[in-house]
Amino acid sequence: MIRKTLKITSAAVATAAALLAAPAHAGKDLDAIKSRGTLVCGVHQGLPGFSAADSQGRWSGIDVDVCRAVAAAVLRDATKVRYVPLTAQQRFTALQSGEIDMLSRNTTWTLTRDASLGLHFTGVTFYDGQGFMVPKSLNVKSAKDLRGATVCVESGTTTELNLTDFSRANNLNLRPVVFNDSASATNAYFSGRCQVYTTDASGLAAYRANNAQRPDDHVILPDLISKEPLGPAVRRGDDEFFAIVKWALYAMLEAEELGITSANVDQMRASSTNPNVRRLLGAGNEDTGRLLGLDKDWAYRIIKSVGNYGESFERNIAPLGLPRGLNNLWNNGGIMYAPPVR
Repeated sequence: MIRKTLKITSAAVATAAALLAAPAHAGKDLDAIKSRGTLVCGVHQGLPGFSAADSQGRWSGIDVDVCRAVAAAVLRDATKVRYVPLTAQQRFTALQSGEIDMLSRNTTWTLTRDASLGLHFTGVTFYDGQGFMVPKSLNVKSAKDLRGATVCVESGTTTELNLTDFSRANNLNLRPVVFNDSASATNAYFSGRCQVYTTDASGLAAYRANNAQRPDDHVILPDLISKEPLGPAVRRGDDEFFAIVKWALYAMLEAEELGITSANVDQMRASSTNPNVRRLLGAGNEDTGRLLGLDKDWAYRIIKSVGNYGESFERNIAPLGLPRGLNNLWNNGGIMYAPPVR
């Protein structure tokens, strides 16, 4: 009886091991992307540093880079992306309805969004917090000095909810002036309709640098009143696509930690003896791509065409004057790192 039980247990272990080693099966979303030959990615209408189009219609930003990384992994070409600009109110409906394949639009990961909207967040691309911007002429030093002020804010956002909570908790009687999109809220603030503008601190820096006639006339207060982990999301129901989007970001983080850049990736793949480098770049015997339903070069293509996370940050976020802070790697004072790529 004991021997029989052991045999059954061994068989079960072997079966489980085989299942764990097997590649995932493509779901309908991933199949549709491959059949179409284009990734449809929902982005912000225009937030410098995150997603914005230039006069030639070329999109750039850290959120855009995530879209490009996924296209590089799945379609073997980072340019095969169609960008769909969305307001905060439109973004979740667009993902739920299938209008877009993934959402990469400076969106905060919250319990309600994660649990009740039929979507999965795939990671954090930027750790942010909600702040306040005021004219320097107000001579305000803290958000708690804004009692009774009018505040421009975008509807359908965690920003609007946080503003209400902060006002009530501190008995400030702040008066929200609500707009349907960020462009309207930004223009209203800079035209003097509101005394204060509130959104993520990264957004405040971007709007001050790019929309203010005289950026030095406006001050971003030191107070941060919330946690805003921003990251991409996908619909539930396609586990393989969910895994690919997640690991596309992790590949960029792992590459930075290993010192792999878009400039040296070919050299590193050809000559590095570091097992972690060889595994990530598909140069060793292990095939991590097979487990994702991809080829061995999936991460190599991401790094070659998009770069590592640090390159994306320096290219897109650093020009706004924002320090890396929490968005540094874990071994450089931040909290960013990838799970082991193995």
